Amino acid sequence: MGTHPRLPLIKIVGVSAAGKSTLAAALRDRGYCARAAGQEHSQVPDMWRRIHPPAVLIYLDADLETQRARRPDVSWDEGWLEVERARLAHARAHADLHVDTRGRTPAEVLAEVLAFLRARKVAHADGPLPPLSSPGL
Repeated sequence: MGTHPRLPLIKIVGVSAAGKSTLAAALRDRGYCARAAGQEHSQVPDMWRRIHPPAVLIYLDADLETQRARRPDVSWDEGWLEVERARLAHARAHADLHVDTRGRTPAEVLAEVLAFLRARKVAHADGPLPPLSSPGL
Protein backbone atom coordinates (compact mmCIF):
# COMPACT_ATOMS: atom_id res chain seq x y z
CA MET A 1 0.00 0.00 0.00
CA GLY A 2 2.88 2.41 0.65
CA THR A 3 1.29 4.26 3.55
CA HIS A 4 3.05 4.73 6.86
CA PRO A 5 0.89 4.25 9.98
CA ARG A 6 2.18 7.32 11.83
CA LEU A 7 2.64 9.76 8.98
CA PRO A 8 0.04 11.77 7.05
CA LEU A 9 -0.55 10.52 3.52
CA ILE A 10 0.34 12.93 0.73
CA LYS A 11 -1.37 12.01 -2.52
CA ILE A 12 -0.22 13.42 -5.84
CA VAL A 13 -2.65 13.60 -8.74
CA GLY A 14 -2.27 15.14 -12.17
CA VAL A 15 -2.22 14.62 -15.88
CA SER A 16 -0.02 11.93 -17.40
CA ALA A 17 3.68 12.79 -17.48
CA ALA A 18 3.25 15.75 -15.12
CA GLY A 19 5.82 14.26 -12.73
CA LYS A 20 3.66 12.48 -10.13
CA SER A 21 5.86 9.42 -9.67
CA THR A 22 9.06 11.47 -9.74
CA LEU A 23 7.73 13.83 -7.07
CA ALA A 24 6.41 10.99 -4.90
CA ALA A 25 9.79 9.23 -5.00
CA ALA A 26 11.65 12.44 -4.11
CA LEU A 27 9.29 13.13 -1.20
CA ARG A 28 9.64 9.55 0.06
CA ASP A 29 13.43 9.97 -0.09
CA ARG A 30 12.93 12.87 2.32
CA GLY A 31 10.73 10.90 4.70
CA TYR A 32 7.28 12.00 3.53
CA CYS A 33 4.57 9.38 3.09
CA ALA A 34 3.78 10.31 -0.50
CA ARG A 35 2.30 8.37 -3.38
CA ALA A 36 1.22 9.11 -6.93
CA ALA A 37 -2.44 8.40 -7.64
CA GLY A 38 -3.63 7.41 -11.11
CA GLN A 39 -6.79 9.51 -10.83
CA GLU A 40 -6.47 10.62 -14.48
CA HIS A 41 -7.40 7.07 -15.48
CA SER A 42 -10.54 6.89 -13.33
CA GLN A 43 -14.01 7.94 -14.31
CA VAL A 44 -14.92 8.16 -10.61
CA PRO A 45 -14.39 11.87 -9.84
CA ASP A 46 -13.51 11.44 -6.18
CA MET A 47 -11.56 8.19 -6.38
CA TRP A 48 -8.55 10.05 -4.94
CA ARG A 49 -10.32 10.32 -1.59
CA ARG A 50 -12.30 7.06 -1.59
CA ILE A 51 -9.25 4.84 -1.33
CA HIS A 52 -6.81 5.91 1.41
CA PRO A 53 -7.98 9.54 1.83
CA PRO A 54 -4.95 11.84 1.96
CA ALA A 55 -4.07 14.45 4.54
CA VAL A 56 -2.59 16.53 1.72
CA LEU A 57 -3.56 16.49 -1.96
CA ILE A 58 -1.18 17.91 -4.56
CA TYR A 59 -2.26 18.51 -8.16
CA LEU A 60 0.34 18.59 -10.96
CA ASP A 61 -0.43 19.94 -14.41
CA ALA A 62 1.53 19.96 -17.67
CA ASP A 63 0.85 20.88 -21.27
CA LEU A 64 1.11 18.51 -24.24
CA GLU A 65 4.54 19.82 -25.26
CA THR A 66 5.91 19.07 -21.80
CA GLN A 67 4.32 15.62 -21.78
CA ARG A 68 5.93 14.78 -25.11
CA ALA A 69 9.33 16.05 -23.97
CA ARG A 70 9.18 13.86 -20.85
CA ARG A 71 7.77 10.73 -22.39
CA PRO A 72 8.58 9.71 -25.96
CA ASP A 73 5.63 7.29 -25.95
CA VAL A 74 3.05 10.10 -25.70
CA SER A 75 0.68 9.48 -28.59
CA TRP A 76 -2.34 11.44 -27.42
CA ASP A 77 -3.47 14.89 -28.50
CA GLU A 78 -4.94 18.00 -26.83
CA GLY A 79 -8.37 16.34 -26.85
CA TRP A 80 -7.14 13.47 -24.67
CA LEU A 81 -5.32 15.89 -22.37
CA GLU A 82 -8.64 17.68 -21.84
CA VAL A 83 -10.30 14.32 -21.03
CA GLU A 84 -7.67 13.75 -18.34
CA ARG A 85 -8.19 17.25 -16.95
CA ALA A 86 -11.95 16.68 -16.86
CA ARG A 87 -11.39 13.45 -14.92
CA LEU A 88 -9.16 15.38 -12.53
CA ALA A 89 -11.50 18.35 -12.03
CA HIS A 90 -12.78 17.15 -8.66
CA ALA A 91 -9.26 16.49 -7.37
CA ARG A 92 -8.04 19.84 -8.68
CA ALA A 93 -10.89 21.65 -6.94
CA HIS A 94 -9.99 19.96 -3.64
CA ALA A 95 -6.19 20.05 -3.94
CA ASP A 96 -4.20 21.78 -1.24
CA LEU A 97 -1.53 22.80 -3.76
CA HIS A 98 -1.55 23.20 -7.56
CA VAL A 99 1.78 23.05 -9.38
CA ASP A 100 2.21 23.72 -13.09
CA THR A 101 5.23 21.62 -14.04
CA ARG A 102 5.56 22.95 -17.58
CA GLY A 103 9.08 24.17 -18.23
CA ARG A 104 10.23 23.21 -14.74
CA THR A 105 12.75 20.65 -13.58
CA PRO A 106 11.89 17.98 -11.03
CA ALA A 107 14.16 19.80 -8.55
CA GLU A 108 12.21 23.05 -9.00
CA VAL A 109 8.88 21.30 -8.49
CA LEU A 110 10.24 19.49 -5.44
CA ALA A 111 11.51 22.74 -3.92
CA GLU A 112 8.06 24.34 -4.26
CA VAL A 113 6.32 21.32 -2.75
CA LEU A 114 8.81 21.02 0.13
CA ALA A 115 8.36 24.70 0.97
CA PHE A 116 4.60 24.15 1.04
CA LEU A 117 4.84 21.04 3.23
CA ARG A 118 7.24 22.74 5.64
CA ALA A 119 4.96 25.79 5.89
CA ARG A 120 2.06 23.46 6.69
CA LYS A 121 4.26 21.56 9.18
CA VAL A 122 3.45 18.20 7.58
CA ALA A 123 5.11 15.46 9.61
CA HIS A 124 7.74 13.26 8.01
CA ALA A 125 10.21 10.57 9.04
CA ASP A 126 13.81 11.37 9.87
CA GLY A 127 15.02 9.22 6.97
CA PRO A 128 13.84 7.89 3.63
CA LEU A 129 10.74 5.73 3.32
CA PRO A 130 10.97 2.62 1.13
CA PRO A 131 10.21 3.18 -2.55
CA LEU A 132 6.80 2.20 -3.86
CA SER A 133 6.55 -0.67 -6.30
CA SER A 134 3.91 1.08 -8.43
CA PRO A 135 1.54 4.05 -8.43
CA GLY A 136 -1.96 3.49 -7.19
CA LEU A 137 -4.68 5.23 -5.26
